[in-house]
Amino acid sequence: MAVAESFGTYVAEIAEVSMSENGEPRVHKVWCAVDCGTVVNPDIVRAQMEGGIGFGLGHILYAQVSLDEGRPVQRNFNTYRSLRIQEMPEIEVKIIDSKEKPTGVGEPGVPPIGLAVANALARLGKVRPSQLPMVRGEA
Repeated sequence: MAVAESFGTYVAEIAEVSMSENGEPRVHKVWCAVDCGTVVNPDIVRAQMEGGIGFGLGHILYAQVSLDEGRPVQRNFNTYRSLRIQEMPEIEVKIIDSKEKPTGVGEPGVPPIGLAVANALARLGKVRPSQLPMVRGEA
């Protein structure tokens, strides 16, 4: 579990994680609670949280850019590992009812996912990652 405040919005996320046969973390489900004040369109809030979780998950797991003599080794998507559609976890979003003024929902889903995954790995008895991405590719 992890909680973060971003752009005046509070987000809590819980990640259900297992380890694959090749030793990589596999995120099966994420529960997300978001308090973003008065909600005008709940579908947009849900979509923003889901997108932020997917974006953040891809980066904390795979977004590695290596340099060789100052030049990026990963120059296109054929050599840059990102989250694949079949790796996207199920996401359940709960929007907290509020009478407060509306706050941001564009980025707040991103910050807690890395911590939630790291904490889930610790619960599995693994060492909390100390660097990102968690899955290191060939340099």
